[in-house]
Amino acid sequence: MKARAWLSLLVLTACSRGSAKRADSAAADTGMADMAGMDMPAEVRFTAAQVTHGGVHWEPVVLGTVASSAILPGQVVPNEDRTARLGATVPGRVLAVRVGPGDRVRKGDVLVTLQSPAAGLAQADVAKAVAELSSRRAQAAYARSARDRAERLLTLKAIPRQDYDRAVADDELAAAAFAQAEAELRRAQNTAEQIGADASASGEIGVRSPLNGVVLARTAAPGTVIDAGAPLVIVTDPSGFWLSVDAPEKLASLFRIGGRLRFTVPAYPADTFSAQIQSVGAGLDPSTRTLPVRGVIVNRDGRLKPEMLASVMVDGGAPASSALVPEDAVQLLDGKSVVFVAHPAGDGGVLFMAHDVELGSRSGGRVAVVRGLAEGDLIVTRGALAVKAQIKKGSMPEMVM
Repeated sequence: MKARAWLSLLVLTACSRGSAKRADSAAADTGMADMAGMDMPAEVRFTAAQVTHGGVHWEPVVLGTVASSAILPGQVVPNEDRTARLGATVPGRVLAVRVGPGDRVRKGDVLVTLQSPAAGLAQADVAKAVAELSSRRAQAAYARSARDRAERLLTLKAIPRQDYDRAVADDELAAAAFAQAEAELRRAQNTAEQIGADASASGEIGVRSPLNGVVLARTAAPGTVIDAGAPLVIVTDPSGFWLSVDAPEKLASLFRIGGRLRFTVPAYPADTFSAQIQSVGAGLDPSTRTLPVRGVIVNRDGRLKPEMLASVMVDGGAPASSALVPEDAVQLLDGKSVVFVAHPAGDGGVLFMAHDVELGSRSGGRVAVVRGLAEGDLIVTRGALAVKAQIKKGSMPEMVM
């Protein structure tokens, strides 16, 4: 009887332990699932030691009145008025390409050499026109001398009037034929010059640079057969570019021809460049609801390069209340501009919370925050990178083995 009771107790104990293990496992799985799907808050708590070690300092926000402004994305692009996109004028084969991207060229330099049957025909037309002109010149000279002789003989009444009239007609016909030959030669020369076949008798074409500049791109390759109009080389004058901006509809009234735009590029974040507005679109782009604006950049020192991205600062003119904070206080977190607001605790620790902010103009190492902060907020002015690193570290769930 005692043995049977002892056996029943063992069975009940084993079942209880199994149920507890299954419950713990289910709870752990649920916790991991919740953690995986959970949106981690953009905040972190520092101890007093961490604040000191990270060199974190904060100060209260002071609002001031500054001219309202906005920062728009822009791009440095080639000035099409100073850019030559050279292509093949006739079908042919590429014999040689003498330049590559980045090479400096001068006006008149041969960049690409082609060979084309059309060039041979153009050169043959020039040669035929030259020979025809030479023949017509000789005929015109003979007809002029015959007319002069007939005029003298007519004065002496040594020939009938009919012979003199015939000499006059022959002279006029010869002069007209000579003028026609001159026109044909000019046409043949112009045709050969337009396709670049005016300097060779072998059917070769020299594609020359029409300006001083640098080679942006080269698509031609030796040995390839190309059609008329095929792109070969792009050359641009690096002393000036365009600044292209797509302005949102609400800012369309801020742009006027002749106005100036200030901008920065990632390659030189501490420097501010300027461009003069050359054109403002007549209407909005129907797909993006933006206004195309173009400014002219004078690139005196040659630091700017085509296709650089730019941050364009646009002044709205009307005063607005905003906070000027150090540029280092603004960090990029998950693709958004944020500022960390400090909430000190009584034990020396601090809770740092990320606030999304909207930025305005930049000047003297400070940036205007037009939205996202309130006066008196304690914002991190030094050590923001340390706070950001801890927030990103805390957003990564730990794996429980």
